[in-house]
Amino acid sequence: MVVLTGCGAGGTGGTAAPGSDHGTWPASSGRGSCGVTEQADVPARMRDGTVLRADVYRPRTGRRVPVILMRTQYGKDGAQVEPSRYQSPDWFASHCYLVVVQDIRGQGRSGGVFSEFTNDQTDGYDSVEWAAGLPGSNGKVGMYGSSYVGATQWLAAVTAPPHLVTIVPANTASDYYDGWTYEGGEFRLGFVQPWAIGAIATTAAINRGDGQALALLKAAQADPTRWLDFRPFKDLPPLQPGNPAVAPWYFDWIRHSTRDDFWRQFSIRDRYSSVTVPVMHFEGWYDAFLAGGIENFAGMTAHGGTPEARRNQRLIIGPWDHISWGRATSEPAPLLKDIGPGADSPINEMMLAWYDHFLKGVDNGMSTGPRVDYFVMGANVWRSSTSWPLPQTRWTTYYLAGAGGIADRNGALQLTPPGDQPPDTFTYDPAYPAPSLGGHSCCGALSGPQGPYDQTPVEQRSDVLVYSSDPVSEDTEVTGPVTVDLWAQSSAPDTDFTAKLAVVHPDGAVVNLNDGIIRTAFRDSLSAPRPTVPNQPYRYRIAVWPTSYEFRRGDRIRVEVSSSDYPQFAPNPNTGAPFGQDAEVRPATQTILHDRAHPSAITLPVIPAAGRGSDTFPAPPHASE
Repeated sequence: MVVLTGCGAGGTGGTAAPGSDHGTWPASSGRGSCGVTEQADVPARMRDGTVLRADVYRPRTGRRVPVILMRTQYGKDGAQVEPSRYQSPDWFASHCYLVVVQDIRGQGRSGGVFSEFTNDQTDGYDSVEWAAGLPGSNGKVGMYGSSYVGATQWLAAVTAPPHLVTIVPANTASDYYDGWTYEGGEFRLGFVQPWAIGAIATTAAINRGDGQALALLKAAQADPTRWLDFRPFKDLPPLQPGNPAVAPWYFDWIRHSTRDDFWRQFSIRDRYSSVTVPVMHFEGWYDAFLAGGIENFAGMTAHGGTPEARRNQRLIIGPWDHISWGRATSEPAPLLKDIGPGADSPINEMMLAWYDHFLKGVDNGMSTGPRVDYFVMGANVWRSSTSWPLPQTRWTTYYLAGAGGIADRNGALQLTPPGDQPPDTFTYDPAYPAPSLGGHSCCGALSGPQGPYDQTPVEQRSDVLVYSSDPVSEDTEVTGPVTVDLWAQSSAPDTDFTAKLAVVHPDGAVVNLNDGIIRTAFRDSLSAPRPTVPNQPYRYRIAVWPTSYEFRRGDRIRVEVSSSDYPQFAPNPNTGAPFGQDAEVRPATQTILHDRAHPSAITLPVIPAAGRGSDTFPAPPHASE
């Protein structure tokens, strides 16, 4: 047992303001009054006999206290502290909580065979109940963690462990097919493949002592672009399809390229009524799982398993990518970091106040009904609402018109439907896809296409169409989900169409706000794709992921349309073949229609100036001891 640093009875309570100790992480201020001891590798036996191991941080108090549990595949020693995310487990324990950080099955120091998502419902239930019975526990358990560590919370919560009281998932999804592994039917290559090779397969190989696989995986990590270009996906060498011990789960993801029963067994969006606990959701406008995080909030508000669960949902969305919230030692996209410390995440202070209320019964104002706190980029202020989408939203449609191709570049967005006019055409060649430049991928600004960047280089391509509004005459807030209804036809039986929303500043800079994609065979169903008839027009609804941005007077609204966004998404080969099974590719002729009979358009969630909320983010109340 190790004694950790911590304030004694005379120490300072409360929490640090966001941005304090800026430049160091984790910040040293804001510790609680309890001293802390650590016990490493504490065993927990699952129902099938597998032993998982956790580090337990005990507050030095004579009272029984609540438990805060993290279940991670990224190493319990790290506890998702870096880069600039959570405070250390002993920091939380110093506020008189029993903190448990557990390696999931087949990772870190835990036994068993790792398989993504497969065991986290039953192991999650068993681990919550085990933690509730630890010496010093009062039987109340909360959970926390980001990304897959958010998934471990949801997968436990849908099983309704009796001692689980609340969860605080960050940057995580509602469905592990749609919005995690695939989006709009297309494979999320730039996130999934490097993550599988460089993180979870590598640590699983270390866990089972597979030195041969580990060497191959580390070599692949050093040359990621080579493997992003490898075809067919079903034969990816670093994950060794011929050796089932390495990463059989990855090849399951390739084989199950539709939302079938394989994916539905893990889905959260199908099980909100099974979740009976309050949830605090954290998301970022450029996060890989933004859409799913928002859907979880809305789904729980409408369909949570109890009135208390439906009433106690809170969503916080900041100007963050996947892992760069605190910023002190992290590297988000430069345009996000330039916002400054006022946009640093308040997650640690808010988690503590949330736990104080739901786990300790402190009347601190955290139970106020459903609530959304969101950061408006451009204006760089926090605002609040009671629901999502915002109830005061004025849905505003802009129609595509004019010539958006590179030869003319006079494509327009206009408030009136277009008349008769010629379409725009371009050639999409999957061997030469349009490059990703920022976006909502994962997992770091230096390793994946995420965040805001000037899109001018992308707009130099002939396979990217551009449509822009007139300069806006007054400051205009756009907050919420965005949809593009695109009338298009292709010479291919299956292809992709992409849409990107951007702001054009008076100086000419073009900054992406968010983007979306649809694989045309998936236009009606993610479970039952159907090929299209070549050269026949279809209306495709592209879900551009949500944003919040205040267009300033003189800015223009822009939509880019293309058929690829690589490596964020795997280029569609245009053959109509099942995903990932061969290496054949074919060019396709793409036609975008925007005329009286085919009114392609974007619908924006405009927030009237009179309906905007407070411009001040509410400071969390001081934590109790």
